[in-house]
Amino acid sequence: MSRLKSVTPFLVMDILRKARSLKDVIHFEIGEPDVPPADAVKQALSQAALEGKVGYTESLGLWELRQAIADFYQRRYGVTVAAERIAITVGTSGAFLITYAILLSAGERLLLTDPAYPCYKNFAHLLDIKPVFAPIDASTDYQLTPQQIRDYPGIRAVQISSPSNPIGNVYPAASLKALIETCEAQGATFISDEIYHGLTYEEPAHTALEFSDQVIVINSFSKYFSLPGLRLGWAILPPNQVRNAEKVIQNLFIAAPTLSQYGALAAFDEAYLRQTTETYRQRRDYLYQALSELFEIETRPQGAFYIWANVEKYTDDSVLFAKQLLDEIRVATTPGLDFGQNQAHKYLRFAYTRDLAHLQEGVRRLQQFLR
Repeated sequence: MSRLKSVTPFLVMDILRKARSLKDVIHFEIGEPDVPPADAVKQALSQAALEGKVGYTESLGLWELRQAIADFYQRRYGVTVAAERIAITVGTSGAFLITYAILLSAGERLLLTDPAYPCYKNFAHLLDIKPVFAPIDASTDYQLTPQQIRDYPGIRAVQISSPSNPIGNVYPAASLKALIETCEAQGATFISDEIYHGLTYEEPAHTALEFSDQVIVINSFSKYFSLPGLRLGWAILPPNQVRNAEKVIQNLFIAAPTLSQYGALAAFDEAYLRQTTETYRQRRDYLYQALSELFEIETRPQGAFYIWANVEKYTDDSVLFAKQLLDEIRVATTPGLDFGQNQAHKYLRFAYTRDLAHLQEGVRRLQQFLR
């Protein structure tokens, strides 16, 4: 029971529940892609269902899908990854649980940034792992630094996300390399959450695998590939951890969903994926400019589909402010408190996961309200 007491609920889910009970709501709150998947994915799912492919796969996943992911890394990053090192998981959520379980024992410490995606710390609590938080802010473009890793001796693992949720910033190659080298010197494993790779709008994101084969990289079909409901992710593991991961998978969920895996085989449609990125880039350009006229935005998002807005000129309590926006003008946002304690009361996160007309109406309501 003590573990559950440490697990925090998502404020955004409460806001989403209320928003769905109301009419005419503008949705900035949830990070769920609205772009449909490629037609080939729908066809592959239907064909697999018609062929009765509903049995378990191997615990590490369909070999064809693991090989397809390996090929993707070769094309996209010029990195050679053996398909044997890839584990197919039930979303990134499954990948995080597996990764923490194989790397850390109860009581050991995992270094996270603050702010960061809230599930990281909650998964750690469920496994009796101790999350430790390094505060980040605009002074380092919301990036963890090597010195911060050195400031926490005895850390067993370090996790970052790039592009990040909730900031949308991207770690450049030199920064990733320095962090990985520092982790290796400190005896810690570097974990890179790369779920928003592909959704970058200036320069492509670098994978941690470019710099070491001892890192763990986690990714998913949920965001860039527009398949959140398939609940399918993957982890790329050091060779000596693959068997350990397989044992955990066998016990946690036997294998990832079979139909989802067959559908994902058709997801690597490069032309369609470029179109998806361009859709979000146009939304980012519009919403960043529009919200910059209303709030202080310290870091222009380079990737993902979020804007981290400082709202302190209007309020000292962004949770109450979010509730007020929903109640009074039917605009749903995510309070910063979901992502940590580091000045979180000053921030709201805005997601641009709806079409431009929807975003424009939301901005119009905000302008009228704040005026």
